[in-house]
Amino acid sequence: MAKINFSEVVEQICEQDLRYSTDAYHFVQEGLNHTLKSLKRGGQHAHRHVSGQELLSGLREFALKEYGPMSKAVLNEWGLRTTDDFGQIVFNLVNASVLGKNETDSPNDFKNVFSFDDAFVKPFVPRNSVATDAVRKPARTNAKKRTSSGTKKKKAGSL
Repeated sequence: MAKINFSEVVEQICEQDLRYSTDAYHFVQEGLNHTLKSLKRGGQHAHRHVSGQELLSGLREFALKEYGPMSKAVLNEWGLRTTDDFGQIVFNLVNASVLGKNETDSPNDFKNVFSFDDAFVKPFVPRNSVATDAVRKPARTNAKKRTSSGTKKKKAGSL
């Protein structure tokens, strides 16, 4: 059996499905490898079936690791805007016999699992903007002093 050339298969898929760039497919492949390594580090068998939920979690982690605050912008540039898009790529690869699936796997496993804003933007938003606003506000320095009786104290040379 001939070894499948991933890049050639992706080029063929992209000629038929123009929604995603070749980079998106390579990202999913690398993200799957990252997910498998993470599962292995967690004590799970590395060559077992990965669920859609596990893959999405791994893809999210991988994107944040690789692209940080630019994750959403990079993924969007490749045509990826929702978790459904990851599912479309996975099933394009399944249909091309690059990835396998079991009888319960479905593109619906990837449907609306998380929003890209929640996954790729919120981790970089400061957590407590109220506290940071308090630090930024300067103390009032021009407040007039009052005497213990509540009347304003006159400064020397003022009326």
